[in-house]
Amino acid sequence: MYFIVVKFQVKPESAATFMERVAPFTEATRAEPGNLWFDWTRSVADPHEFILIEAFLDDDAAGAHVNSDHFKAGLETMRPALISTPKIVSRKVEGDSWGEMGELQIS
Repeated sequence: MYFIVVKFQVKPESAATFMERVAPFTEATRAEPGNLWFDWTRSVADPHEFILIEAFLDDDAAGAHVNSDHFKAGLETMRPALISTPKIVSRKVEGDSWGEMGELQIS
């Protein structure tokens, strides 16, 4: 699977409405057949930093995502709300889901 984490620095005046701004992009991506998850979170240390954690089944699914119309539209919708170019980590990893943390087992 492709596992991707992206950090977005959002303008202070756009932070309160950023999730509304990305809602159509989020919904369309989650509906893609090869999307495993597409989850947003907000930094507890920086209220203007939003973090996207996403995964796609394989090369074809990742390629379909970045070539989709909603991907291009989503980037353009975000652009005016951002302070800087987003930072990304994108890696192909084994598996197709989350695994359990071995160091912290709860029974």
